[in-house]
Amino acid sequence: MPSMTEPKLISGNSNRPLATSIARRMSMHRGMNVGLVDARVERFNDQEIFVECFENVRGEDMYIIQSTSNPANDNLMELLIMTDALKRSSASRITAVIPYFGYARQDRRAKARTPISAKLVANLITKAGVDRVLTMDLHAAQIQGFFDIPVDNLYAAPVFALDVEHHFKGKLDHVTVVSPDVGGVARARELAQRIGAGLAIVDKRRVKAGEVAEMTVIGDVSGQICIIVDDICDTAGTLCKAAEVLMQGGAKEVHSYITHGVLSGPAVERITNSLMKSLVITDSIAPTPEVKNAKNIRIVPTAPMFAQAIMNIWSGTSVSSLFDAETLSPIYEGMYSRS
Repeated sequence: MPSMTEPKLISGNSNRPLATSIARRMSMHRGMNVGLVDARVERFNDQEIFVECFENVRGEDMYIIQSTSNPANDNLMELLIMTDALKRSSASRITAVIPYFGYARQDRRAKARTPISAKLVANLITKAGVDRVLTMDLHAAQIQGFFDIPVDNLYAAPVFALDVEHHFKGKLDHVTVVSPDVGGVARARELAQRIGAGLAIVDKRRVKAGEVAEMTVIGDVSGQICIIVDDICDTAGTLCKAAEVLMQGGAKEVHSYITHGVLSGPAVERITNSLMKSLVITDSIAPTPEVKNAKNIRIVPTAPMFAQAIMNIWSGTSVSSLFDAETLSPIYEGMYSRS
């Protein structure tokens, strides 16, 4: 049954601009002010985290907006401690809105005597008192099964499809979607099907551990506008190398659409100096000034999607409806025209 109380949002320090944007979007849809709950999330001198909520949350439907991005451990602890504070304040339901789910790349034991950290994080979140998780583009689908609570995993592909259709209008016949490795084929295929484009794969082989990957293009990209699709871009080494290989294979242009722009270390410099014409990321991770100022990096907002997902969860309606471009088009009104 739909909740009788209004949804209440609270934000940690990982991505307050996104949290504010989500609240603003919800205010527009609800026709009433939806603000962030007044709270402080601070550090003691020894860097212990302290949380204090200044509003009554008893019986409320609470949504904690917190990406577990860099610094991953601090942001994760903020999420856990905020959850404990709300639980002890008698909140009726707590949903963790985690636009970027950190530790997701550690989803299996690749070698002996290694952890499955994604499962450990899932346990921590559940034991802290979270009742539901809302996230986007999990690195591995099986992570949903690590939780014993409902997990709604949104996808950036429908928004990326709208963006591609808008920016490459009249050129879609010459667009080829590229997976940067074999493991990402399903993600690339989904976008290709949405925009009616062809599909290619960059096959990556390592001669020795730690050495630069040898790459081969599977598929014809000659004269094509190539769009590389992936969920995470960290140091951008593989991404930039893939762009080079595609250009050597005869591609006309190379663009990239990446959901989570981790962009650590030399990533921005590499992207700026690369053969990629543009890199499109979402704001699931708060962009640094360096990212914002990069000439060939563009950011698409996720607030409209998350705001609608939160309202659907609150009202007990379908979240999977947001997987359709037709549903997202009016949500992203003004940004992308389908005419």
